[in-house]
Amino acid sequence: MVQETIQVRKGEELDLNKLEHYLSQHIEGLPEEPLQIRQFQAGRSNLTYSLQKGNWEAVLRRPPLGPVAPKAHDMQREYFILNELYSSYSPAPKPLLFSDETLLGAPFFIMERKKGIVLDQDFPDHVEASEALCTRISDLMAKNLARLHEIPYEETKLPTITKPEGFMERQVHGWIGRYERVKTEEIPEVEALKKWMISSIPKSSAPAIIHYDFKLNNSMFDESFQNLVGVFDWEMTTVGDPLADLGVAMSYWIQEDDSDLLKKGLGDTPITTVKGFYSRDQFIQAYANYSNRDITNFHFYLTFAYFKLAVICQQIFYRWKKGQTEDARFANMNEFVTNLILYASESSAKSLK
Repeated sequence: MVQETIQVRKGEELDLNKLEHYLSQHIEGLPEEPLQIRQFQAGRSNLTYSLQKGNWEAVLRRPPLGPVAPKAHDMQREYFILNELYSSYSPAPKPLLFSDETLLGAPFFIMERKKGIVLDQDFPDHVEASEALCTRISDLMAKNLARLHEIPYEETKLPTITKPEGFMERQVHGWIGRYERVKTEEIPEVEALKKWMISSIPKSSAPAIIHYDFKLNNSMFDESFQNLVGVFDWEMTTVGDPLADLGVAMSYWIQEDDSDLLKKGLGDTPITTVKGFYSRDQFIQAYANYSNRDITNFHFYLTFAYFKLAVICQQIFYRWKKGQTEDARFANMNEFVTNLILYASESSAKSLK
């Protein structure tokens, strides 16, 4: 669908007057019309707003309300990443401005607004969802993930904020620690899963720039679905193991024969269950063909990705339970967390057979 906006949710308003004055000081040639602010409906982490002033449009991103996890929701870092990537990876939006918390009470950045179609649960009414179209979309996703991983990270400034050495060890221990800090109930299967992940870390492949939240509803296509024109939500981007990036992408890629546990965990059944979309195995093979990377140990990366997704959802549920957000979508997210932990646990057990 075309990215939908809503009236700004209660409690998540921006100071319109301060923001309009800030824009007039930092962007030349803005139209005279008053600033209009709306909120993007999608997204469960950072808050994202549509800014419009006459024919000028942009997007503002800021952290969620309330206390946030250490090093999470770093707006200045995401701004820096986009500034390094947009010229060499065209789907990355061009960043325009960054501000610390002094203006709006929280740091934020402003970037260009890209136009196109974002897919999640349904195709737009005017699109005929043929099998060939679904296959083409799948292939574009695999191709563009491989394309991102081909960018020579040494030619950017990203090494100044990243550390590729020991990436997976830090990831496994780091996400286990994040889970322990926000857990709200005991899930018996967690302990065995943690031990398996720690003992099963494979030797990483050559490091690459990784998005680390690469999924269909973070991507935008042109009207003909010939090109992927936008990739969003770069806050987790780093230089690390590209198979970890593929693992995260596949943890979101739901296929037709998946259980309802996965299909409906984050809402309605994702569009990737429609006939013609790649299965996970097909996507993984397409990525391998485009990237020429060895995917022998991919089972570990997918299992870890399910655990990582569970922790992200638990962080969101923790904020809701503590009253740091009133978004009703988060009220039952703990059930999905439990399901993801069970799924990852079952996945790790299969590797022992």
